Amino acid sequence: MVLSNSETIVIMSSESKSSISESSTPISAKPNNSRFWSELVQELEPYVPGEQPKIQGLTKLNTNENPYPPSPKVVAAITEDVIDHLRLYPDPSSGRLKNVIANHFSVSQDSVFVGNGSDEVLAFAFQAFFQQSAAILFPDITYGFYPVYCGLYGIDSIELPLADDFTIKLSDYEQDNGGIIFPNPNAPTGIAIGLAAIEALLQKNTDRVVIVDEAYIDFGSESAVALVERYPNLLVVQTLSKSRSLAGVRVGFAIGSPELIAALERIKNSFNPYSIDRIAELAAIAAIEDVDYFESCCQKVIATRESTVEQLQALGFDILPSAANFIMAKPSVFSAKELFEALREAKILVRYFSKPRIEQYLRITIGTDEEMQILVEVIKAIQSNV
Repeated sequence: MVLSNSETIVIMSSESKSSISESSTPISAKPNNSRFWSELVQELEPYVPGEQPKIQGLTKLNTNENPYPPSPKVVAAITEDVIDHLRLYPDPSSGRLKNVIANHFSVSQDSVFVGNGSDEVLAFAFQAFFQQSAAILFPDITYGFYPVYCGLYGIDSIELPLADDFTIKLSDYEQDNGGIIFPNPNAPTGIAIGLAAIEALLQKNTDRVVIVDEAYIDFGSESAVALVERYPNLLVVQTLSKSRSLAGVRVGFAIGSPELIAALERIKNSFNPYSIDRIAELAAIAAIEDVDYFESCCQKVIATRESTVEQLQALGFDILPSAANFIMAKPSVFSAKELFEALREAKILVRYFSKPRIEQYLRITIGTDEEMQILVEVIKAIQSNV
């Protein structure tokens, strides 16, 4: 199953796969007859999302979802009156949600943009800011949607190699460009960049937009939102899918100067004015306002991550320093591909990327303490049989 133009997941066999997933055909696979497709569509290398299995009883640690449910206030917000109002269009401006986000981050409401997941926000940002004469810059090992959007929108790009320790070398980005984008923490490595390094880049890159993609920021790093007021070319993108357990709702947002936000609004209103539905907006508001629950979930994930790292290191794994809700783990007894297959046989799903430099690592989502203990015990059993 192809994940993106640069990521491949390895499946043991058709029999093994069919026991976990109902379909063996990627959702964006090219049919035999595509004569009506435009040249653009013919040439696209689309992003394929992580596997979502159709059976129960798996330990699912492959798509970086939160192991804990949304805030109880999310459930309370979905009333019969709300359901009755689904016959009406939602507020196209999502004004209430923007106001809640603005208050939470202490910014003005005209500095906030909301969209149908952070992927949509990023898609609009690529259109709004990156269709330039110069190539945009992003890491060579990073979120697979960046090269996909470049292909979709005809944007030239340069992929800058990570350092030997898998960190993003922001000093390499001090060159002519049509824009810069990187995740913080990076995905799939989980390694974070400090605000001082980001600010140093912004001071030397004032004429093009810099996007910091903060999907995993709440699990141990510091948000660049604090820099937005001083740098009008900075756009910070976040999602409610990870730390606020709303992956199934699809809400993302961006914070930046009113000038950048106005450009995103122009794109959105030329594409889909009703990007956020009524239930999604109410769920997002409730999740953001329940700060205590949010912080509690994040702390539980962080504690479980650190415990899992210690246990896997004791088993001989090399673990990259993570500030996300996942870890990149290099086994010592097996190759990453072999361990991926063995775990899958044991009904534990993790992520394997067959890309140079990370092909000996597995990306493992942090689940509950119980789920991670299952993972550790299974790995112990596998290694004891060597």
